[in-house]
Amino acid sequence: MSGAFSPLLLLHVWLLLCAVESSPSPVGDVAVERSSTPQACPRVVRDGDRVRYHYNVTLLGGETFDSSLQKGVPKVGLIGEGRMIVGLEKGLLGMCVNERRKVTVPPHLAYGSTGAGDVVPPDATLVFDIHLLDLWNEADLVVTKTVSTPTDCRRSVVRTDFVRYHYNGTLLDGSLFGSSYARAQTHDTLVGEGWLVRGLDEGLLGMCVGEVRNILIPPFKGYGEKGLGAEVPAQATLVYDVLLVDLHNPKDDIAIEGQTLPEPCPRKSVAGDYMRYHYNGTFLDGRTFDTSYQRNSTYNTYIGMGYVIAGMDQALLGVCVGERRTVIIPPHLAYGEQGAGKDIPGSAVLVFDIHVIDFHNPKDTVDVKVTFKPEVCNVTTEAHDLIHYHYNCSTMDGTLLFTSSSYDSLQEAVLGADKVIDGLDEGLRGMCVGERRVVTVPPHLAHGEKGASGVPGSAVLVFELELMRLEKGIPPGYLFVWLGESPMELFESLDLNKNKEVPPEEFAEFIKLQVAEGKGRMKPGMDAELVISDMFNNQDRNKDGVITADELKLKVEEDKEREEARHEEL
Repeated sequence: MSGAFSPLLLLHVWLLLCAVESSPSPVGDVAVERSSTPQACPRVVRDGDRVRYHYNVTLLGGETFDSSLQKGVPKVGLIGEGRMIVGLEKGLLGMCVNERRKVTVPPHLAYGSTGAGDVVPPDATLVFDIHLLDLWNEADLVVTKTVSTPTDCRRSVVRTDFVRYHYNGTLLDGSLFGSSYARAQTHDTLVGEGWLVRGLDEGLLGMCVGEVRNILIPPFKGYGEKGLGAEVPAQATLVYDVLLVDLHNPKDDIAIEGQTLPEPCPRKSVAGDYMRYHYNGTFLDGRTFDTSYQRNSTYNTYIGMGYVIAGMDQALLGVCVGERRTVIIPPHLAYGEQGAGKDIPGSAVLVFDIHVIDFHNPKDTVDVKVTFKPEVCNVTTEAHDLIHYHYNCSTMDGTLLFTSSSYDSLQEAVLGADKVIDGLDEGLRGMCVGERRVVTVPPHLAHGEKGASGVPGSAVLVFELELMRLEKGIPPGYLFVWLGESPMELFESLDLNKNKEVPPEEFAEFIKLQVAEGKGRMKPGMDAELVISDMFNNQDRNKDGVITADELKLKVEEDKEREEARHEEL
């Protein structure tokens, strides 16, 4: 709101400007001499105004008989109501706040021929040295002036809002009576609930966060006749320079703005999910209090379970992987009246710019999507198979972590041999040569909470796979398996020259023949000659360089004998 000057006030201002300042000027027999005037004078004393001033009054001879300065309490008076001597009233008219003037009052406009007791003799001329400190009228309103305002104003102050603001509080003469800056702490309060003086309650209404406003409050809407201790005298006009820092209502819920949704969004987060997200945390005035980007690490947490502040728990439900959103959280859903350490003050509204990197549920399994499958698919991968494949490994936000294209040869692995993470091992099973898949692996089936070199902790991994070659495998502990029934007389089949001995050459020729005819399979991924040599050495029990009939045993028979021996020992 803005104040308006009446025509009477303008007349007084005009009379003041027309006065001769270099010498005393008569005002109805009162002589006025201005000793100092302020550069700015928004209004001057007129009839009906109330004034607060310091004075020193002397007789013409220089004897002081009264002084508010000596008493330490300024005088408060009403102009035009006959409550002070006529000459003093005339001398106060047209004064500006902070003006100093000497007013010489003749006897007939002072105490006349009777004087005033033992203090003022009859027919005494009085000389007042006056310093005007304050000026107001009972008709005055709270006057606000916007000094600066933000370009973006989401909402403005209304009654029952809770605000945090910085201020400098001065009297009309410029005397500082209070400052939040000096305390390095905002003033935090409800508006319109009687927590503030009435004028400040009114003056804060309509402010935006970041706005700077000057608020002029007349005494009867300030601290009135009682004042405020030693800081604010009685009947003082108050001037507040206010910067609004924060604003919320106790009934506020979180607010979500600026959503950017990915397409597609196969599922949205629910309570119990474990999420990785980046964030910038700021206050309503834009100041940053924390950011995950500076740490180059996502914030990882379970959601909907009380591991984060209530407002963030709520804000992270129903989001998509890759989604961006701005969340405004009122203090009762954040850190409340206590705040958090040195970084977050009490009753602060928090603004989080969030980017969801990924989330998963501890109950999630490997997700397999086949993107291409050959028409003919008679043989598929299973445990113990040696496979050769191409892959790209990324996080869910598309960040490429690894790719087989970085190497000269295909990636290879034996399934079920702990050569790859569990989720990838599972995702590679049941594939045909030439098949392509996208396999999504939750962290508990990947690198877990700790992550790995190049892999963030708790990261969901996405593999693009193409199976290029497949070598069927054999069970652990075996070097060779029969694909059908083994020969009834195995030694006779091995003993090609029928001399009752099988040297390494005969053994190797026989094994190679079985593999070529599809009757048996050697362990893949190893040199064939080395596998055959190991097989021969296992059967040549007396190490004489040949295998005899009593030395030859199938591995299944050996395993059975060992198990029976173990039971006998027990």
